[in-house]
Amino acid sequence: MVNIIRFHYQEVYFVVPDYAMSAGTIFCMSGDKIFMDYSSSLGPIDPQVYNGKNWVPALGYLDKVQELIDKSRQGTLTEAEFLVLQKLDLAELRSYEMARNLTVSLLKNWLVNYKFKDWVTHKNGNLVTPQEKEACAEEIARLLGDNSLWHSHGRSIGIDTLRNVLHLRIEDYSENLDLRSLIRDYNDLICEYIIRRGAQAFVHSRVFF
Repeated sequence: MVNIIRFHYQEVYFVVPDYAMSAGTIFCMSGDKIFMDYSSSLGPIDPQVYNGKNWVPALGYLDKVQELIDKSRQGTLTEAEFLVLQKLDLAELRSYEMARNLTVSLLKNWLVNYKFKDWVTHKNGNLVTPQEKEACAEEIARLLGDNSLWHSHGRSIGIDTLRNVLHLRIEDYSENLDLRSLIRDYNDLICEYIIRRGAQAFVHSRVFF
């Protein structure tokens, strides 16, 4: 989706009138700007993978396995936990690792190439190096995927946290009453249309509704 959109548009802005979670958060990171107000939120990133029966959070599995491995090193692993480790499918765990690595790789690439493309100087006037952009993008990816920080895949991350913890630039239109009203009216209209039609997805472009 990012490649298709970027083929047609040089600049891409994401407007989040309510929330964008998980893959929606990653998608927003591919934009030049992210517009939110005081009630908007993004969410943690945790790729959902299919285990043959259900969709499960990859990072949750990996975090738990790492916890058991750490307990084994410390000599505090219980027999029950040892049996759990024995039953794990290593190929399945590897697929979870690859899903995590792909998420981080995409996020880093999009942040550096799009979100940070106009980040030229620091506040002190020093030039921003490519290495600094990559390090900042990697830190954002790490924080968004840190289950110990958010505790829940459905956790809402608002503007203040995005700015102060992730150090991510967000365009805040909370005080722009006219713009906020227009965005909310449009969002309400589209949501009502989607509900009435029972649509799974909806696209509104300059040439299609």
